[in-house]
Amino acid sequence: MTNWQVGQEHVMEITGLSHEAAGVGRIDGRVVFVPETIPGDRALVRLVHLKKSLGFGEMVDLLRESPQRKERSCPHALTCGGCQLQHMDYAAQLSWKRQQVVSAMERIGGLNVEVLPVLGMEKPYCYRNKAQLPLGEVQGELVMGFFRKGSHDIVDLESCEIQHPLLTRLALVLKRTLKELEVEPYDEINHVGLLRHAVLRVSFSEETLMLVLVTRTAHFPARTELIHRLTQEVPELVSVAHNVNPGVTNVILGPQTRVVWGEPYLMDSIGHVQYAISPGSFFQVNPKQTKVLYDLVREKMQLDGGETLFDLYCGAGTIGLYLASQVKAVLGVETFARAVHDARYNARLNRIQNAQFYQGKAEDVLPKLLRLHGPIDGVILDPPRKGCERSLLETLIEAEIPAIVYVSCNPATLARDLARLASGGYTVGHVQPVDMFPWTRHVECVALITRL
Repeated sequence: MTNWQVGQEHVMEITGLSHEAAGVGRIDGRVVFVPETIPGDRALVRLVHLKKSLGFGEMVDLLRESPQRKERSCPHALTCGGCQLQHMDYAAQLSWKRQQVVSAMERIGGLNVEVLPVLGMEKPYCYRNKAQLPLGEVQGELVMGFFRKGSHDIVDLESCEIQHPLLTRLALVLKRTLKELEVEPYDEINHVGLLRHAVLRVSFSEETLMLVLVTRTAHFPARTELIHRLTQEVPELVSVAHNVNPGVTNVILGPQTRVVWGEPYLMDSIGHVQYAISPGSFFQVNPKQTKVLYDLVREKMQLDGGETLFDLYCGAGTIGLYLASQVKAVLGVETFARAVHDARYNARLNRIQNAQFYQGKAEDVLPKLLRLHGPIDGVILDPPRKGCERSLLETLIEAEIPAIVYVSCNPATLARDLARLASGGYTVGHVQPVDMFPWTRHVECVALITRL
């Protein structure tokens, strides 16, 4: 086909969005994906990469704007890979995210499940409590910020509309101070240099900050002076940790982390529960929507106070501890030892005595706990993006757990796992999406699964 060559330009009507949030249209019946476009746009598109039945293009000119399009207000919107939907009206984003969940349920799970409207934020800005900022050098100048879309080139941070303002303030002071002290940034191509990443965390309830400095080597001669200057200029900074990551890897944190100044934890609260957050522990990045999410879990469990619940993939025990005051017992299971330590500490911190936490893979620990504790009234599943192990789902089915609440950050693996449970004698109630990540393509979901 003469119209199917790299470099050719075509006028396209954008009719949909891919799960990666690229616009979708057709040229002579073939699907073409075009970043930075949304449904309703009419655009002049240049073909940049082609396969037999589909292609990828770039927008040359926007000929007609979609009614759903909005002006980008972030200076990094076109370069930073963090927000994929800065150019789309927020209400339209929520509608699209719901449709992504509907599509996953039907296409991947083969399920006819009601998907409710997405619970969005009234003010969908400044919601992130964590920033992971790589460092590098451009033309002899230290830069620190975000990776450019589809690359490891660093976009130097000026501002960020989705993270808490204190994170941006600390980041800018840190970058200036690193330059003044001539701290050498890491060069990932040649694996030389010192400072690889700065991981910043903020407590929304306390308005305090934690900083984790990730270096290639343990030797960090400017560390003491750096901490002194930062704490003088940013009084909200209460904890500084040093992580050593010598590996040739894209993984941010290495195996060694030590608090070198200030408090061992950052303290934050979700509702009535206070949490101690250690430098490497997982904590939901949007605390305002986390309360919405946890209240949904509690509502779907329909608790009467006498239940024993399993909290699988429990992390630092955040969901289980949030529900502990309304049940007889919570039994949490988590793979990572540090997270289990934090969960136990958080239980003591809140004087919660009916929560126990175990280290190990959920699929290995669950059968032992079932033998030890007998009948279980319900299970909370909050797995990583890859979803649950098949063996875990089979154990749940065999144990005939009466109620399961599944919290998922990936509609595709949620749909797959719901289908497996449905084939094992469970029925899936409605799915409730929650927008934990405004202006991005991601969406969280909560689903109730009950034994038939």
